[in-house]
Amino acid sequence: MLHVVRWCIGLFVICFALAVQAEDFEAVKRAAEQGDAQAQFNLGVKYNSGQGVERNDVEAAKWHHKAAEQGQVDAQFILGTLYAVGLGVAKDDAEAVKWSQKAAEQGHATAQYNLGFRYAHGRGVARDDAEAAKWYRMAAEQGNVNAQYNIGRMCAIGLGVAKDDAEAAKWYRMAAEQGHLSAQYNLGEMYAEGRGVKRDDSEAMEWFRKAAEQEHPDAQGALDALKKNQSLKSRFLGWLRGLFRSAK
Repeated sequence: MLHVVRWCIGLFVICFALAVQAEDFEAVKRAAEQGDAQAQFNLGVKYNSGQGVERNDVEAAKWHHKAAEQGQVDAQFILGTLYAVGLGVAKDDAEAVKWSQKAAEQGHATAQYNLGFRYAHGRGVARDDAEAAKWYRMAAEQGNVNAQYNIGRMCAIGLGVAKDDAEAAKWYRMAAEQGHLSAQYNLGEMYAEGRGVKRDDSEAMEWFRKAAEQEHPDAQGALDALKKNQSLKSRFLGWLRGLFRSAK
């Protein structure tokens, strides 16, 4: 399990690592030790990724903590993640919430999504669907694809927000256009049923097809059923046209 966690943390820090890789380790360390918040964060990244020093999760967490205490938003986000999984620090949901919220309040989209997830599932906080929806929406407005899907789902069923199919379709479309598998399938369903959007079998088939290409378990069946219904409808209309012609 820990190797999976390390891989996920690696995804979080890789963009930061690329930005700081040219910086000399000793120079960064000196600046960090003098209290420079950005240098402290960069030093944490170097310990996270093993750049110029042996990888050390405890040292990484220590420097992220120092930077986070000075308000460095990326350090707050990373520190929240480290506490969530217990990497370099003892696992602590309360600390994870604390640092995620600090980053979220500074506008960090992924931290906002993480905080929404915590409220949605009661992780380190009392479950609160309205709070979950609030943070998901903030992250969604910044383009976070998982937040877009989740706020869409909440709008579709009226969880934490008023039920609103049009709003659900809007967020599903945003997520679907970014390749989100379930959003593509759900948007297809909305077009097939005319919920929140005008019924449009062609649009429904297009989104079912995209979801099927990503191996959504229900998408191919939905696509095949829609094609069959269109074929039957076409044959029926052809029969009616023939009937009218023969009656003239």
